[in-house]
Amino acid sequence: MSSLRDDVKGRIDAIEESYEFFLAFAAQGLTSDQGSKSGGQLRIFLSKSEAALDGLAGALRGLVAEASLEPATTWAEVLDVVERDASDALSALRLVAAQSSVSSQLIDNLNANIHFRALLTDLFLVDELIGA
Repeated sequence: MSSLRDDVKGRIDAIEESYEFFLAFAAQGLTSDQGSKSGGQLRIFLSKSEAALDGLAGALRGLVAEASLEPATTWAEVLDVVERDASDALSALRLVAAQSSVSSQLIDNLNANIHFRALLTDLFLVDELIGA
């Protein structure tokens, strides 16, 4: 597996793993992430997601070029969508992470954010197509 493929796979896995944690955190009904074990983990997963999202589209573009995936024009169009969705999801995630206290309800709202959900479905599709 190429280093680009490893990078993309790692990013997709980090985003999906974080989303799964966010679902579990939201179900806890906590009013704050402060003072709980899962609250500390929440901050780790927020950071992990941010790192995975930042540069995701560029990594995908590099992999598509390296693997010469066809049709190139269609891949370019799809990657434009992924780039927009990743950028929008990253903005929402950074806003949540910047809060001094994060409740389960706030994470539930992040999970429901249309940009975050669109990105996840983009990644399910792309992951299957690239075989990462």
